[in-house]
Order: sequence, then C-alpha cells, then structure tokens
Amino acid sequence: MKVASKVYTFLVFLFLYAPIFVLIIFSFNDSDTMSRSVFSGFSLRWYARLFEDRMIMDALKNTLIIAVVAAAVATVLGTVAAIGLNGIRNKWVRRMMMNVTNLPMVNPEIVTGVSLMLLFVFVAQSLGGLSLGMLSLILAHITFCTPYVVLSVLPKLRQMDPHLYEAAQDLGCDPRRAFFKVVLPEIMPGIVTGMIMAFTLSIDDFIISYFTSGTTQTLPIYIYSMTRKRVSPEINALSTLLFVAVLFLLVIVNLRQARDKRAQERKEGLES
Repeated sequence: MKVASKVYTFLVFLFLYAPIFVLIIFSFNDSDTMSRSVFSGFSLRWYARLFEDRMIMDALKNTLIIAVVAAAVATVLGTVAAIGLNGIRNKWVRRMMMNVTNLPMVNPEIVTGVSLMLLFVFVAQSLGGLSLGMLSLILAHITFCTPYVVLSVLPKLRQMDPHLYEAAQDLGCDPRRAFFKVVLPEIMPGIVTGMIMAFTLSIDDFIISYFTSGTTQTLPIYIYSMTRKRVSPEINALSTLLFVAVLFLLVIVNLRQARDKRAQERKEGLES
C-alpha cells in the first residue's frame, strides 16, 4: 500500500511539473528555434539575449514597479481592513463583510478584468480622455491583492490576546503607541506573508493585466505577445526566470509560515 501511494504521488508530481522541467531544460538549448524538440547542446546565449532586449527590460521594470506599489498599498489596506473586520462583534455583519472581501478571489479573473476595464474606461472618459496604463494596472492589482493580505493578517489577530491592547493603554500608552508597540509586532508575520503573496500574485498576473494595461507592457503580457508575433527560444528563458522568481517568493512564504507555526506551538506549550 505504501509503495502504491508513493508511485501515485510521484505520478501526480510528474504530471504537474514535467512541463516546467521541460521548459527549464530547453531554456538552455542551443537550437535557434523552439520548433525543434531535440536538445542540441547547452548554451546560455538565450539568457544573454534576453537581458539585451530593451523591450523585455522595459516590461520587467513595469512589472516590478507595479508589483512593489500594489503590494505596499494592498498591505496597508488589507491590514486596516483585517483590524476592522476583527473588531466587528456582530457575527452576521462580520460574515457578510468577509464574503464581500473574499469576492475578488472567488470571482473569475476574466470577469474581474473586464469589469475593471469598463470602470477605468468610464472614469477616464469622464475625466477628459485619459487612457489605460500604469495607473489602471496598479489600481487593478491592488484590487485583487488586498483580500489575500486580509486573509493573512486575520488569523494573527484572532490568535492575539484581545486584552493586550487594553493592558498597554492601562499602563500609560496612548492608542497609537499601544498599536505600534503591542498589536503590530504580534501581527507582523501575517503582514509580511500577505505582502509577499501580493507581490507574487502581481508579478504573475496576466488576465486582469491584459484587460487593464492599455499600451503598458508587463512580463506576462510580453510573453503572450512573443508567442503571437514570433516564436523565439527567449520565451523559454524568460518563462524560466519568472517561474524561479515566483518559486523563490513562495518558498519564503512557506518558511515563514512554518516558523510562525513552530513559535505558536512553543508558546502554547509554555502556557500549558
């Protein structure tokens, strides 16, 4: 039974990750075209050409700017929203507000993308003919990243002793100082995890970005345009780098979650 379970697990992982392994391997292929499925030799020239391509570098710069700004704003908004939701005493109101907060996550991305595009076009025309671009992309990314920050911060707020904040005020702290000295350190792991998740989701997004980008290019959009206009092995190299970057951030998130879980278990053990 154990052997069958291991074989099944191996086949599942092979099915999920075999395309990615092939992509990584062929990003080092010396062949001049992606149409060949034969590995003709190891080469780093596609990575070199990738960094020499000005359009790709511009797309990378746009992607990083959008991801950093969207993650920062979504982290602030998500943290404030989580604190507000945690403070709601009426369970029905809290449940309704949670459903509203979770709606961008469960809503199909194509529906979110089209609705945001229509909203931005309407607002732009109302303000005098503005067009979609960097600002609309940042606002769109903030919209779908914020709920993930809320879901990261809320568990930390619920784990925290609700009397700590009041105790800090009783000891002479004003509300602002009590928040920064007592509440913020307790929920900081959730804030950092939410920020990393928001950054990762922003880098990786294609559908919503495609509808709200206008003429602004991000890396996922540029990869898509490369497949439509010209088939180049640079796509393999670019996709590999994008995968490695997202994987690195996800590993950081998982390591932080594991560390926080061990710390919580030790804390509960000491209290018991």
